[in-house]
Amino acid sequence: MYVFHDEFPQEEGLRYLNHAAVAPWPKRSAEAVRRFSEANVAHGARDYSDWLKVERSLRERLARLMNAPSTGDIALVKNTSEALSFVAFGLDWRAGDQVIISDEEFPSNRIVWLALASRGVEVIEVGLSGGDPEGALLAAIGPRTRLLSVSAVQFASGLRLDLPRLGQGCRQHGVLFCIDAIQQLGALPFDVQAYDCDFAMADGHKWMLGPEGLGVFYCRTAVRDRLQLHEYGWHMLEHAGDYTRQDWQPARSAQRFECGSPNMLGAFALDASLSLLEAVGMQRVGECLEQRVQQLSEGIARLPGATLHSPLVAQRRAGILNFSLAGWDNAALYQRLREDQVICAQRGLGVRLSPHFYTSQRVIEETLNLLAQLAKG
Repeated sequence: MYVFHDEFPQEEGLRYLNHAAVAPWPKRSAEAVRRFSEANVAHGARDYSDWLKVERSLRERLARLMNAPSTGDIALVKNTSEALSFVAFGLDWRAGDQVIISDEEFPSNRIVWLALASRGVEVIEVGLSGGDPEGALLAAIGPRTRLLSVSAVQFASGLRLDLPRLGQGCRQHGVLFCIDAIQQLGALPFDVQAYDCDFAMADGHKWMLGPEGLGVFYCRTAVRDRLQLHEYGWHMLEHAGDYTRQDWQPARSAQRFECGSPNMLGAFALDASLSLLEAVGMQRVGECLEQRVQQLSEGIARLPGATLHSPLVAQRRAGILNFSLAGWDNAALYQRLREDQVICAQRGLGVRLSPHFYTSQRVIEETLNLLAQLAKG
C-alpha cells in the first residue's frame, strides 16, 4: 500500500480544499520539473529522444486513466476548452441541428456550443434538478439532435451523472456523446469504453494534480474522421519528423489534433503527477476522496443554519461539496475562510469545498471546527 502523505508537504496551517479549481502539485512533479530545467541549462535539448520517452509515458498513463482502447485515441491539448472546440467546430453542422447540454454547465461546455448559432445550431439546456437528470437529458433528444455534451460532475453543485446510462441512451438514438471530464478524471475511476462516449476531455491541473496548460482529449477512432481540422503544422502529420516530404496527410491517430511543438515541460510534470495516482490506484483514490467528502458533509450538516447544496448520496458526487450558512453572505463567508487559510471557492449557491484523496484528517477537523465557530455567529 502506497504512503502518499509525504508527497504534499504543504505550508503549516494551510487547509487546501480547492482541487476542483487548481490543485497543488505533489513533490515528485516539482522534482521532475527541477530535473528537466537543470538538464536544459546544462545541455539544452541534447537528450530530446529521452524527453519523447516521457511524452510517450504520459500518453500511456492517460490512456490507462481513461481506459481508452489505445494511445492512438489520446491527444495532448492545451486545455478542455481547446478540445471542446475541436469537436464543436469540427463537426459538419446543418442549420436546425441541436446540441443538448445541462443548465449547470461550466462556461467551457456552454459557450462553445452557443458559438455555433451562426451556423444555425440550436442549444437545448436541460434542468437537472428534477430527481432524474439522465432521464431529463435523454428525453430532450429529438430528431434534430446531433450531440449531447455534459460534464461528468457539475462544477458548482458537484452532481455526478450516470455516464453509462447516458452513453447507452445516446447510442440508441444515434446521437454523439461528449463528456467534459475535468471534475472526475483523477478523482474517481473513469472509463470511456464503459460510457460508450465519442469524446472526452479534461485539464491536468485539477484532480490530476498537474500543471495548467496541458490536458487530454479522447476521440473515439470511429468518429475521428468526422472532425474537420482547423489547425495544421508539422506535428499533426502522419509522417511527422520527415521534414522534406512533399506529400502529407493528417495523422491517423489523435495526434492529428496536435498541430505544433508539444508542451514538454508540462508533460514532465503531468507524467509525474499521474505516476502518483497510479501508485495509489484509482480505486483507492476514489475511496479516500469519498471518505473525506462524507466527513465534511456530515460535519457541516450538523451545524446550525447550514444548508448543503450538493448531493447527499455518495453515488451522485465526486469531490465537490457546496454549502451555505444562515446569517452569512456567501462572498463574506468565502473571504473569511480564505483569511483563515481554508482555500476554497465561491460557486453556485454557496461555498465549494473540494478535498482530494491525500487531504489530512487535521485539515478536515480544523475546517469543521472553524465552520462551527462561524455558524454560532
